[in-house]
Amino acid sequence: MNVNSYYKKSLSRQFGVSMAGFIIFFILGSGLLLYFQQSLNKSFKEDRKKIVHLEGISDKISGSFNSAFFDVRGYLALNNEVLLRNAEARESEIISSVRKLENAAFTRSDKEMAEEVREFDSYYFQETLPKVIKDVNEGHKDRVIELAANESTKKVNDFQERLDGYNQELNERLDKRVNQLTKDQTALQIWFLFFILFALLTLYIIIRTMFSRVGKPLAALAAASNEIALGKEAVLPKENREDEIGSLSSAFRKMVSSLQEKEKDLLAQNEELSAHQDELHSQQDELQHALRILRENELNLNRRNELINQISNSLHKQEVLDSIVKSMSELLPADKGLITLVDEDAFASFGVSVSGVQQFRNHIKSGLNVRLLETKKAFTIKREQETAEKGFHEGISYCYDLYLPVLSSRQKTVAIMIFSRYGNPFPDSQLFEYEALAKQIGISLEKIELYEKSEEDRKLNQDIINSVHEGIQLLDSAGTIVQINKQLCDRFFSGKDAAGLTWEEWIALMSPFIVNKHEFSDFILNSIQCQKQEDNEENSLVYSVTDSNQVLKVYCENVFHGKEKVGTVLVHRDITREFEVDQMKSEFVSTVSHELRTPLASVLGFTELMLTKKLKPERQKKYLTTILNEAKRLTDLINDFLDVQRMESGKQSYEKAYAELDLIIERAVEKQQISAVTHKIVLNLDSKENFIWCDQAKLEQVFTNLISNAIKYSPEGERVEIKVYQEDGFVKADVIDFGLGIPEESIDKLFQKFYRVDNSDRRKIGGTGLGLAIVQEIVKAHEGDITVSSLYGKGSTFTVSLPLVSIKKGYEEDVPEKVPAAEQYRVMLIEDDSSLAELLKEELSEHGFSVTWFSKGQEAMTVLKTDVPDAIVLDIMLEKDSIDGWTIIEKIKEDEKLKEVPIFISTALDEKKRGISLGAKEFLVKPYKLSQLSSTIMQTLIKKGKTGQIHVNKD
Repeated sequence: MNVNSYYKKSLSRQFGVSMAGFIIFFILGSGLLLYFQQSLNKSFKEDRKKIVHLEGISDKISGSFNSAFFDVRGYLALNNEVLLRNAEARESEIISSVRKLENAAFTRSDKEMAEEVREFDSYYFQETLPKVIKDVNEGHKDRVIELAANESTKKVNDFQERLDGYNQELNERLDKRVNQLTKDQTALQIWFLFFILFALLTLYIIIRTMFSRVGKPLAALAAASNEIALGKEAVLPKENREDEIGSLSSAFRKMVSSLQEKEKDLLAQNEELSAHQDELHSQQDELQHALRILRENELNLNRRNELINQISNSLHKQEVLDSIVKSMSELLPADKGLITLVDEDAFASFGVSVSGVQQFRNHIKSGLNVRLLETKKAFTIKREQETAEKGFHEGISYCYDLYLPVLSSRQKTVAIMIFSRYGNPFPDSQLFEYEALAKQIGISLEKIELYEKSEEDRKLNQDIINSVHEGIQLLDSAGTIVQINKQLCDRFFSGKDAAGLTWEEWIALMSPFIVNKHEFSDFILNSIQCQKQEDNEENSLVYSVTDSNQVLKVYCENVFHGKEKVGTVLVHRDITREFEVDQMKSEFVSTVSHELRTPLASVLGFTELMLTKKLKPERQKKYLTTILNEAKRLTDLINDFLDVQRMESGKQSYEKAYAELDLIIERAVEKQQISAVTHKIVLNLDSKENFIWCDQAKLEQVFTNLISNAIKYSPEGERVEIKVYQEDGFVKADVIDFGLGIPEESIDKLFQKFYRVDNSDRRKIGGTGLGLAIVQEIVKAHEGDITVSSLYGKGSTFTVSLPLVSIKKGYEEDVPEKVPAAEQYRVMLIEDDSSLAELLKEELSEHGFSVTWFSKGQEAMTVLKTDVPDAIVLDIMLEKDSIDGWTIIEKIKEDEKLKEVPIFISTALDEKKRGISLGAKEFLVKPYKLSQLSSTIMQTLIKKGKTGQIHVNKD
């Protein structure tokens, strides 16, 4: 009961309780709707995270399978075991990804996909791949091809399509989830709208109720007041209320009574009102003054609009600055003004001298400007006018300066404005308006800065594409050139900027320079018309230029904004060099095929004859000599390949020592003169000593190649001349032939790998095109140079220049005074190849050595513990189930009884550096002369006294 009475006694309590209820209802409803919205977003994020995770796993599975497919195909094409191991290694990655897919799967489709991947993994890696490897190892590649044609290729393609379909399904699920979220959010927004309408309706009812409880009594009181004011009798309403309205009614009755009493007093005061009439006239004057101020404000607004229009209609910084200072001077108004950028050398002034502007800019970050830069607020100062500012006026006069900062959107002061007014101050009440204008100016300057930056970026982008060697075009959807670089303009458009040319215009300008112009224009038109990148199956075309030997390749890529195609990028790349290299490689393959098959045919043919027929001894010797020569020819060819490979990888090593060039050339001449039946090699040596620091075997290879070429390419010639002479600290050797000569256009390419002069006269002459490339690399490794001069049809001269060295006289090679018999020496031979072991054993036995042969390293080590030989001939690569040669060397050097035994390495591996690290001096590389092994062992045992050297001899 007391609570109800307390509630009814105050309108504010009634209104407050009603509004509190409304606010509680509004908060609860809004919170509930927001909670639903957060729940929807959280659910969507969780589902999206799962789907994106599944997409990542699917992409990784696809990438692993693609890598495995390419590695297996590379293994089948190149027989490269590394690629096979890489492919097999992919299986573990795929299995790991499948487990992740199974763990992440939350739909039946995901689990089915994981199961399909496991099944295909089992089919490919467990069933198909071992079968393919077995067929390849057995040489049955036809089975592999049949398997690929009948089964595996289709399954691989089906599986890849299934993976692509699964990725598409994930994308569709994600899109569907997004659409569902959109629908739910739309529904929630509708509920939120209904809630707002309901809340407004409730608020309207509360307000209407309060108005009815307050407005009606007040209206009755107002009506009674009007009646009383007219001098009539008025019936005052009786309100039985405890609130403020009831109190008001009671007070109003008392007031009416009091008013009636005081009416007489009011009549007396009427005279006083007349006196106030004069005051009203003065107020009218004030209103007229206010009207005048409004008109001035209207003028200021017009000027302000004019300022905004001027700074918005231009992107030229200086023009904008000039318009700012002039418009602001009129708007304020001010007698003079200045605006200057803080970090740039740009300014504009009105009524200020050049020296004054320069003085201000020199102290832009000092004086009152420091306050402006720190506070970023406008301020005014009052100062006495300078004498120059007074003109003809005398006495003290004042000048008022207004400092305004121009701020960027990041609240950085980008410019300072200062305006001066004589006599009248700048009102502080208008500083806010001035700052608003400065903000507008800041926005305009920022817009200009963005424009200038975009222009700089555009020029930078143009400079970047101009620096690219390829020609680049950007076309819009209609084929018009939007952007083009200088290289393409110089090549096809005479250096003129072709930007803006339509498809018909620029294709007409380019067509005369293109050999296959119709194919080119069809390709470009198709690329422009393709609306999807996948529709453009062939995104490149090779074309030739009419007025040169250039071959270009144009690449096409469509440019999209979202899913909408906005243009096409064309890249014209000069592939002339690659085109020529491909042609040279093709010729090289055919040449190598011929160079390999020809000696092999002779070896196989003569060997078959010797095995199937009984031949006379002299005929057998002739056949064996031919087989030996062809085997040497094959060895030289293989050595050329290996030399090129080592030189390209930087692994070529040289054993340099002091030697006389004359002796090296003489050895090369002796070897070539034996086979040069129709040519006479003339050697002209000067009388000086031509000592150089060199690898004698490599330089002998150089001159052997040059002399061999001179003989081959002078089939009608009778002699080859070699001149050796000194010049400017170099010893030079000219190899001169009088044969076919070299065309002038081919001389620059002569030392390129695989290059051979394209001439019918030379086609019947053998060669791989590697010899001169090897020669040049060897000469450069000796800090020398090789040059060529030639007259086509008359002959060529190759000049090798090598730096001379000076050495002291009196050095002699150590020659053993007496070679003892070899029967006293025992040699252990460790070699897994039985045929080669038998050959080496026969060679050493013929020279008197006692030879014990072992094919396995463990067996040899067991015997070495009890029987120590005088020397060991060791192969590095032994049987798979045996320890290798390096391990044997380590165990021998660790054994006190064996570490003094000299070891001779005989291997097909080029592991010279590793041998040197073990203390080696020489290296025997298979194949080598058998006599070299026995002589090396004999000389070492005599000279070194069996001191435990490891000899890695080189052929």
